[in-house]
Amino acid sequence: MRHLIIGAGIVGLAIARELQRTRPGSEVVVLDKEPRVAAHQTGHNSGVVHAGVYYPPGSLKATLCRRGVGLLRDYTAQKNLPYDEVGKVVVAVDAPDQDRLVEVHRRAVANGVPGARLIGPSELRELEPHVVGVAALHSPTTAIVDFVAVTQALADDVTTGGGQVLLAHEVVGVRRTHDRVEALVDTPDEQIRIGADRLIIAGGLYVDRLARMVGGSPDPQIVPFRGEYHLLAPNRAHLVRGLVYPVPDPRYPFLGVHLTRRIDGTVDVGPNAVFATAREGYTHWDVNARDLGEAIAWPGMRSLARQHWRTGIAEMAGSLSPRRFADAARRYVPELSDDDLRPGSAGVRAQAVGRDGSLVDDFVIEQIGPVTAIRNAPSPAATSSLAIAEHVVAHLPA
Repeated sequence: MRHLIIGAGIVGLAIARELQRTRPGSEVVVLDKEPRVAAHQTGHNSGVVHAGVYYPPGSLKATLCRRGVGLLRDYTAQKNLPYDEVGKVVVAVDAPDQDRLVEVHRRAVANGVPGARLIGPSELRELEPHVVGVAALHSPTTAIVDFVAVTQALADDVTTGGGQVLLAHEVVGVRRTHDRVEALVDTPDEQIRIGADRLIIAGGLYVDRLARMVGGSPDPQIVPFRGEYHLLAPNRAHLVRGLVYPVPDPRYPFLGVHLTRRIDGTVDVGPNAVFATAREGYTHWDVNARDLGEAIAWPGMRSLARQHWRTGIAEMAGSLSPRRFADAARRYVPELSDDDLRPGSAGVRAQAVGRDGSLVDDFVIEQIGPVTAIRNAPSPAATSSLAIAEHVVAHLPA
């Protein structure tokens, strides 16, 4: 049986490897329009292996994150890739934060996060000497990795196992019959057709368009949000030992600025969340008329904007002012100055938005005949990738 997978990010390649592992004899072909693996969300994320602190108990996110952590830790050990349990503190800076932190702790315990516990200011200072807060939740096993290196290792596994990873192969059309699919693919040299018994769409920023080609639901739709980072100056990287996160506020749709040590020793400050005018809109100047028009025309986007316009203005102001970024980070690290920040990278989040304006939070997988579409795979998708692969392959039609 031939399985065709669209998307050479960490989720698509994890699924390809899982097919080879559990369905011997399967022919596996992975397609991606970019000339390299992990070109978009996988290659632009924070590198954090999430422990499962925030997610509603019983959700796919919670279940697959906890399973995924163990699988990823074992995989990196097998491949001799770095995996560093630097630990994470979720910091409350005032009484409202402290009240919400109780719920975060409840979820962490319910999800089985190892060692998760509430701590006071003095113990917070022991863990993070330059961080201040009235309380915190400590997750000692939260880790950091290089997800691009992990993805490349998965691609190598697929090709070593006899599969194909065809880069610079853009799917521009898909036709399906009752039990088969055929993809129309632009290559650097020609346009070709590739048939398969099963199609798995792990197309990230374009998953909704690809799913609609085969009769998938128009709801939810992907709306791109750019997350911009600054870097701590090298001589100030000591201000953060591990990962310093805010307490989530349910009134706002995104988490807010945090400080993240990376596997190379640098420290990111960010991200914000700014509406992107292109699905690959990594800068203010990236504009794609089709992407922008689709987003504006989507009823869910208009509803979301009405609900959170104040947050949107604040996020845009932070995008234009490094001082606002520094102010947000100073809530947790008061010693940080404006001059400690350097321009950093940016990523684009494929945010699934429902027709009613809701931000789709959990993983969403849609089955359309012989097609499986990963309709929503936000963070912690990279952490969960090997577990997502198990789940998808286990539920594939025979």
